[in-house]
Amino acid sequence: MRRFAIGDIHGCAKALRSVIDTIDPQPEDEIVFLGDYIDRGPDSRDVIDQIIDLRTRTEVVALRGNHEIMLMGVAMHGMDDSVWRANGGNSTLASYGGSLSKIPSNHLVFFHELLPYYEIDDTIFVHASYDPDVEMFEQNEMMTYWTHLMPPLPGPHMSGKRVLVGHTPQADGEVMDHGHLVCIDTYCFGYGYLTAYEIGGKAIIQANRHGHVKHSPMSVFQNKLLNLGKGCKRWMAALKSTSQGKKPSSTGD
Repeated sequence: MRRFAIGDIHGCAKALRSVIDTIDPQPEDEIVFLGDYIDRGPDSRDVIDQIIDLRTRTEVVALRGNHEIMLMGVAMHGMDDSVWRANGGNSTLASYGGSLSKIPSNHLVFFHELLPYYEIDDTIFVHASYDPDVEMFEQNEMMTYWTHLMPPLPGPHMSGKRVLVGHTPQADGEVMDHGHLVCIDTYCFGYGYLTAYEIGGKAIIQANRHGHVKHSPMSVFQNKLLNLGKGCKRWMAALKSTSQGKKPSSTGD
């Protein structure tokens, strides 16, 4: 099983497609999205379509970002839309044909079911930030969804778990890694990248808003490791089929 976290997408559908194609997720893998799927970028609707479809192929955990809060406040609770529009909402409206009434019902269900955070044995995933001295289920919404990372950065969480966040754009397009705290919002809607960060592994996959995958020497090596792992899985499946008296399918390797 592999687990990846993906940072703020902000309507960059081409970047998301390239990142997912590079990961080539298998049914036993898990992808954790840190929120902010919509606004600013050109195709928020396609981003949501891709994630909904991805659920049929692999395990998906989708967190809520502040931009989804703004959208749902306007679409479901009749709040004034001026703040949302000023923060990229117009591009989301355009992707849905110019009207919130055209948002498909399965998209509204997707937005409604988003999670505030997610925890595994050694890692916490949350959209924006955290209070290091407060359990995750007791964090306030301002910290969870809206607070940017500013000096001094939060210290290690009381659980001892590493925390992965998005929300604070890294203008240089690089992952901010302080050990106990990792930020993978790498400014895709601007001139940076969408980042997929492998948990417990070494892979960092990045693609820009045009869908071009970043090929630094380290990323090339990481992608080779990913492909090697996929090849090994196919060979093991073929060997298992052979041992059970079945004709193995071609692996293409």
